[in-house]
Amino acid sequence: MKQKFDTIISTCVPLPLENVDTDQIIPARFLKATDKEGFGDNLFRDWRYHKDGTPVKDFVLNDPSYSGCILVAGKNFGSGSSREHAAWAIAGYGFRVVVSSFFADIHKNNELNNFVLPVVVSEQFLQHLFDSISADHQTQVKVDLPKQTITNLKTGESEHFDINGYKKHCLMEGLDDIDFLVQNQHLIEQWEKKNS
Repeated sequence: MKQKFDTIISTCVPLPLENVDTDQIIPARFLKATDKEGFGDNLFRDWRYHKDGTPVKDFVLNDPSYSGCILVAGKNFGSGSSREHAAWAIAGYGFRVVVSSFFADIHKNNELNNFVLPVVVSEQFLQHLFDSISADHQTQVKVDLPKQTITNLKTGESEHFDINGYKKHCLMEGLDDIDFLVQNQHLIEQWEKKNS
């Protein structure tokens, strides 16, 4: 069982860049590993660190005034290659939610499969959220998965977001696809008996 997802209230880490692709999320040289361990350490590696390994001072993940488990990203997040490692890195770093006005489809599904909730909002809501975070780094956001709403607690502005019903169930119950099948094994066996 994975960590169940219900309602999250958190400060945010802003990344107001458009067209962030999966190679920027996790550079190709880190794709040799076959398990998920350690990927969070290399999230946005080439933006976070200089070639000599020293931190890039003004990159948001190196700024201690920003924190939280919600990443707020610009439009068209997760474009490029379909590598699932990008979602591994986001989850491994500790993000539970990514907010954007548009996600690349494959990356969006990879996030869901790794218990990260991609929340699609309007461009206006996204801009207002960036503005709130810029003005006050302690701005909090409430993401209510049961109600499928996201609220900027600084302004009170709220929007509804869409999510596949099956994926919503799995997130709320802490189930991956295998867990779901195991949980429903009796129903599968009943169906097989009935239809054999």
